[in-house]
Amino acid sequence: MTTLTVENYLKAILQHELQTGNTLMSTGKIAEAMAVSPGTVTSMLKTLSEGGLAEYKPYEGAALTESGRKLAMRMLRRHRLIELFLVNTLELTWDQVHEEAEDMEHSVSDFLVGKIDEFLGRPLFDPHGDPIPTEDGQLRGTTREIVTLSSCQPGQKFRLARVTDQAGDFLRYLSDSNLSIDTEGVVDSRNPSGGIMTISVNGNPLSLGLSAAESLLVVQVD
Repeated sequence: MTTLTVENYLKAILQHELQTGNTLMSTGKIAEAMAVSPGTVTSMLKTLSEGGLAEYKPYEGAALTESGRKLAMRMLRRHRLIELFLVNTLELTWDQVHEEAEDMEHSVSDFLVGKIDEFLGRPLFDPHGDPIPTEDGQLRGTTREIVTLSSCQPGQKFRLARVTDQAGDFLRYLSDSNLSIDTEGVVDSRNPSGGIMTISVNGNPLSLGLSAAESLLVVQVD
């Protein structure tokens, strides 16, 4: 039996892998993601290694084993389906669902998760545009050609596909700016030296720092 803490560590390592393409996550990065000390991380990584869930490399970090990745993908599926369920059925906003899903994902059964998936029509993406793993751990929504908004040049039309920075304050800022998943807009200007760009959404101008725009993944529209 795995614990809540073990499941959270495995999910953090998997998310790092999916975001960066690097299967090895450093001890420091894990400590940052889990908001604990490096010493605490080292102790847990040894436990994960002993349980066959991760390969621990001292002074480097850890990578998931096949069984560890399978369990992590299962938790990620639960989390993202619960988020979408809360948005679609209880009308929670996309900045409210993360913490709720964090609590619920550890207690719901696979049977209930399957029923939620069926009820929602077997969706590809969660409220933030993240792909939802299938029951067998496949990510069907990763074939889209998406780029960061920060890389788009003036005149480029786009459709918002995914938000990687899911801090509540940032999501609320996007909502207040009428930016949500599938919103379309156009890049008006881009100033790398000033670290800022201007876009228009529904005819309304909006200034964004390039660092913030790096967190917005878009599909380029012809």
